[in-house]
Amino acid sequence: MIASHPKVTEELHAVYSADGVVKIPNAVSEEWLPQIEAMADAQLLDPGRWVTDTNPGATRDRLFTSRYRWKSDPMVNRYIYESGVGHIAAALMGSASARFYFDHLLIKEPKTQAPTPWHQDIPYWPFLGKQICSAWVSTSRVTVEESSLEFVRGSHSWNSYFAPEAFDGSKGWVNDFEGEPCPDVAAAREDYDIVGFDVEPGDALFFSAWALHGSPGNAGNGRRVALSTRWLGDDATWYPHPGCDPTVTGEDTTVEIGQYPGDEDLFPLVYKTPDASLREFNS
Repeated sequence: MIASHPKVTEELHAVYSADGVVKIPNAVSEEWLPQIEAMADAQLLDPGRWVTDTNPGATRDRLFTSRYRWKSDPMVNRYIYESGVGHIAAALMGSASARFYFDHLLIKEPKTQAPTPWHQDIPYWPFLGKQICSAWVSTSRVTVEESSLEFVRGSHSWNSYFAPEAFDGSKGWVNDFEGEPCPDVAAAREDYDIVGFDVEPGDALFFSAWALHGSPGNAGNGRRVALSTRWLGDDATWYPHPGCDPTVTGEDTTVEIGQYPGDEDLFPLVYKTPDASLREFNS
């Protein structure tokens, strides 16, 4: 039996299946929002290990990201297990379960000029499978002009696997990958069916790891804080490859290439349907 959730209506599930993305209003209760903002403030003052910071210390024109906080930050850990986004992710993916991959804090200060380039997530991650998605939650009202997300509708169904590229133009670890370059959506927007989402605090954008997406710079006067969590469904398999994120590698897990990632230490099982205990979810 696949997961169901009161917020995932048949209509919303159909939209996710066709478009590769859907907005779930009020997906996260408001109690989490000030906690996420406090965590963001703390990270700006004392960054964690896995950080990207384009303009350190600035209060304008700065893109800051921090990842993999769930083991060291109690608030992030509670959010993973208690916010309910994993349950919603499983229902949208048509999966009986949802394993957690990683958390990703994304901050764009006011007047940040640089956009987030158009890309797929899947080539950056050491997994394959169609049941892999993100749940992106903003702590404030954000329009597309203020750096909410845009998507090429239906691109998750193209069966394309685009070469990952570093967003800052550097080579880094993505340089080892050889493959088809990602199309320059920004240069030919009229050629694509682009959908963007204005969001209210606590709304969540759930989107397939195969969907082409990006976001403009933040032209607004307020900081944009978002927490994105990444989820693995039943068909996910372990697939470390050149060009993918080196944060978690084959040296960190006993899971072998092509296997379901049933590693509770790295990819904990956060949600499963009641009958899912009959399946072999653990390695």
